[in-house]
Amino acid sequence: MFLLQTKLRMEENATRAFYFTLSVYLDMDMLSYLLCLIVLCLYVLIVGSNVLLIVVICVNRSLHEPMYMFLFSLFVNELYGSTSLFPFLLVQILSDVHIISAPLCFLQMFCIYTYACVEFTNLAAMSYDRYVAICCPLQYNSVMTSRRIAILISITWFPPFFFVAVTVFLSSSLQLCGNVINKIYCDNHSVIKLACEEPRVNNIYELVMTFLTVCVPGSVILYTYVRILKVCFSGSKQTRQKALSTCTPHLASVINFSFGVSFEIVQSRFNMNNVPSMLRTILPLYFLTCQPLFNPVLYGLNVSNIRNLSKKLILSKLQHFFRLFSSVLDF
Repeated sequence: MFLLQTKLRMEENATRAFYFTLSVYLDMDMLSYLLCLIVLCLYVLIVGSNVLLIVVICVNRSLHEPMYMFLFSLFVNELYGSTSLFPFLLVQILSDVHIISAPLCFLQMFCIYTYACVEFTNLAAMSYDRYVAICCPLQYNSVMTSRRIAILISITWFPPFFFVAVTVFLSSSLQLCGNVINKIYCDNHSVIKLACEEPRVNNIYELVMTFLTVCVPGSVILYTYVRILKVCFSGSKQTRQKALSTCTPHLASVINFSFGVSFEIVQSRFNMNNVPSMLRTILPLYFLTCQPLFNPVLYGLNVSNIRNLSKKLILSKLQHFFRLFSSVLDF
């Protein structure tokens, strides 16, 4: 009888939320304008740096090679991921009421999750490219054909969109007994915790999706680097130097992104009350803010072809601007 009453009470309280309240945001009065300026500057830097490298790869035929095609995909994904967060952050920082409509919440969830999944699969595809280049250099051109590159990039983008779409659909169909999310943005696990009953299907599917989109690409990265290390230790000093120069930016990107995602997964599933509230607020943003800025800076500085061509492009645009400005003054 008690269980029946409890179930009836839960059904009465159950609702399909029309909006969610983000409880982490604090009213900071004038400080909100300073924070908004910092977020805006960071977003402009991310967009500017990624767009610059995308344009450099597009306009220079010398960069139409496998490694740069994967970098192009990576930079497009950084733009996609940062755009799913930063405009929303700017609106919420300046707003007095920190709410988000349910459709927008699920859309943001979809964009953030697809960004993370695409990032991992893209890094896995890049590690495979480095493995072929270092371990099978003579077969590189025959292995990394245009058709294979197209297949790898398709695998990088399309399966994550499908897997995440199913996740969002399952979460949006839940009956919820609350609408308060204790995060700075919408995420799937926070919505699942609001469900009136134990969402077993959602939890099982989330574990399966995590395995497919994180563990499988992670295994590819681990396997390729074990093979690369074997070649480095058994090869000449020149081979080791070449491997180090080509793999260092990619390995740094993998470690940086893995750290951010690992903290987000741990925070979502375990009690983090002992962690300072400021850290609990900032660190979930790490993989969405640092990675989109970290990658273009890292590859722009370390890959000589991109660095030199970026300098040429910037100088040519500046010269064109100054010529235009001087002609206006003369007129």
